[in-house]
Amino acid sequence: MTTIPQEDIQAWLNRLSAELTVVAPCDESGTLLFRPVKDCSQIACHDGRTVMSPKEYLFPHTERLLHIHKTGQDVELVEVQPDEEILLFGLRPCDARGIQTLDALFLDKLPQDAYYARRRSLVTLVGLACEQPGESCFCTQMGGGLDDPTGLDVMLSKAPGGFVAQAVTSKGKALLDAAGLPYTQAVPHSPKSGKAQIPPLETWPEHFMDAYWRQVSERCISCRVCAYVCPTCRCFDVRDEAIPSEGDGAFERIRCWDSCNSVNYRRVAGGHNPRPDKAERLRNRFYCKFYYFPHQYGPITCTGCGRCVDACPVNIDITEVIQHMYAHSR
Repeated sequence: MTTIPQEDIQAWLNRLSAELTVVAPCDESGTLLFRPVKDCSQIACHDGRTVMSPKEYLFPHTERLLHIHKTGQDVELVEVQPDEEILLFGLRPCDARGIQTLDALFLDKLPQDAYYARRRSLVTLVGLACEQPGESCFCTQMGGGLDDPTGLDVMLSKAPGGFVAQAVTSKGKALLDAAGLPYTQAVPHSPKSGKAQIPPLETWPEHFMDAYWRQVSERCISCRVCAYVCPTCRCFDVRDEAIPSEGDGAFERIRCWDSCNSVNYRRVAGGHNPRPDKAERLRNRFYCKFYYFPHQYGPITCTGCGRCVDACPVNIDITEVIQHMYAHSR
């Protein structure tokens, strides 16, 4: 395999940043986050996993869908479609698997989500293999791997003096060819840690009424941080809001991140809430990840990134729930 010197990768990214938006991990006052960069010297790609996943560049936390202008009885609707081409650089394999999960919902089932589909078509994914797992990472337990290229366009792996590149998709091959960078074809991923310890689908319905969910939820404060840091959570709310700066008849329809752990998430117009208890809401979070979503769309919606483990202020650990359910499946 031919090693690409680090300075060649830097020069490549600097050239690309003049043509499109390069987004990469950056150190923001000690917090590692994905941010647009103009100079690759800003990139902090060897400092581990970012606190937030890169999903916001495909599924923004706040997104304008429509501009609405009302004049008398006339209403004008203008759809807002993104047009920014983005290179997401330095994704970890767990981030790519998270994007695959979003694809399964927003793209693979008809009708497609037009806003997500547009952003997805404009994004190229360049991943970076992990050298070792973080303290809270458990991707291999979920069937992933530190060097899993699945879902990426290009996978980079650190090598003495630089990086080795794998072209995963035709899009990635074209990108590397245009830059004149050497690469190999990606090798399909096969888990190296034996059987993934994922509770099978048939386990979950049997334990729906277990007292276990109330016990786990006693600590939960419904803060929703687990959903916001998660690379696969995709619940959202849509609302219309006035735009005072544009006059009395100006409004916008926006889509914002939400969470099934929110107290009001399932409340309907008449005031009824089918999940008024936090134990029911917390249970739904795990059933969505490991039963509802896989049953309807295919993949489980946990990549083993460990972000929710690090972020939870009351130490609710998803790995403990997985282990409990896996133990009860045998």
